[in-house]
Amino acid sequence: MKLGAFSISLAVKNILISKEFYETLGFKVFAGDIEKNYLIMKNGNAIVGLFQGMFENNILTFNPGWDENANTLEKFDDVREIQKHLKSNNIALTNEADESTSGPANFVVLDPDGNIILVDQHV
Repeated sequence: MKLGAFSISLAVKNILISKEFYETLGFKVFAGDIEKNYLIMKNGNAIVGLFQGMFENNILTFNPGWDENANTLEKFDDVREIQKHLKSNNIALTNEADESTSGPANFVVLDPDGNIILVDQHV
């Protein structure tokens, strides 16, 4: 199963302080809008999203259909196929993608320790 680009989405208290910290670690702003309280930062293939006031916990994020530079992949496993696979293996989903649609969609699942995993397809 191909889950696409991986990033961690961090719930930060102060986006300016977090931005400066990650820049010190060698990350550079890749996308986002600091005026809207979110930035996507990269260091090589490592991707960290900084989100102030959008959610309470950190989230593991996978983007089917994208590589680590947000380029569309020719071949990828659609979010709905990944969802069907998990459901067929008795994995409960917190939020589901509409399987009657195509294109952008997402679902959320919790790992055994309660960590949030977002599978978010943009293409």
